[in-house]
Amino acid sequence: MKMTKLICAFLLTGILTSCVTHQNEPQIRKQIKDVSQQARKSDDSPRKRLMILPFLDQSETRPQQLRDAARADFIDELNRIGDLIVVDSKDMKVDFSKSIEGGQYKLTDIAKEAANLGVSAVLEGKLIDLKVRRKSDPVGVFRQMKTTFESQVRVRLVSARSGKEIFNTLKTVTIEQANVRVAETVDSDRFFENNPEILENLVKESFLDFAPQINAALAKLSWEGRIAAVQGDRIFLNVGRISGLQIGDILKVSDVGDEIYDPQSGNYIGRVPGRLKGTLEVVSYFGQDGAISVIHSGSGFRENDKVELY
Repeated sequence: MKMTKLICAFLLTGILTSCVTHQNEPQIRKQIKDVSQQARKSDDSPRKRLMILPFLDQSETRPQQLRDAARADFIDELNRIGDLIVVDSKDMKVDFSKSIEGGQYKLTDIAKEAANLGVSAVLEGKLIDLKVRRKSDPVGVFRQMKTTFESQVRVRLVSARSGKEIFNTLKTVTIEQANVRVAETVDSDRFFENNPEILENLVKESFLDFAPQINAALAKLSWEGRIAAVQGDRIFLNVGRISGLQIGDILKVSDVGDEIYDPQSGNYIGRVPGRLKGTLEVVSYFGQDGAISVIHSGSGFRENDKVELY
């Protein structure tokens, strides 16, 4: 029993420290079979909102609460980084289990509802496979053991405004740790079932490796907000202090343009720019992340009109 507890403690410590590379600890190595992209950062631009759906799993045997815990940690970490505003999909109060088909979400349908919350993109994360492998020296009772944890995850992103897929990548993350312990055979599913904290950390670290690419994909989308309500000379916006708007910012207002599709193939081409109506000036904030503006120029502003930095 003491030996079992020692092994579990060794494994948990390895996972929690595996994402940091130290020159004096060469026995821990993390490999990612993917090309990292550098995220575009700009402190002067408002932040885009990303909505993350409940994680999916290729296997039906792994418990949902483990994926929920990993997703919550993933959301907290992305918000801590601060490049995005990550929105909990529970805010939409929609049963997403009815929006799953063929093992994945119907993101185009979900995107239409997400756009009304001022979300720029919707993210689907799916756990494909988990493996534990151990390799030891061929002889001896106490052997030099290398433990390999491997997870395969997939992330899809769609633009909330158009419903068009902007990112779809399958990533394999491998974490290796060498230490001395009694040789034993490993059943991956049983191992993770008995060590849920290791599963949670492995899944969280796997999805966090997508963070630079998520930022790079969202950088290709233009920032925008919407007019939430018009009350006399005050115009309320669905973006505010948290999104990065500043008092005195001038915003241009336009209609939401029409979506254009190829008449031959039916493929989505893009959305044409809407008619420019005028400009607004941000004068104060309200609510959790809203702003109050006044007319700077133009007229005819309506609810759901698009606002962009001038």
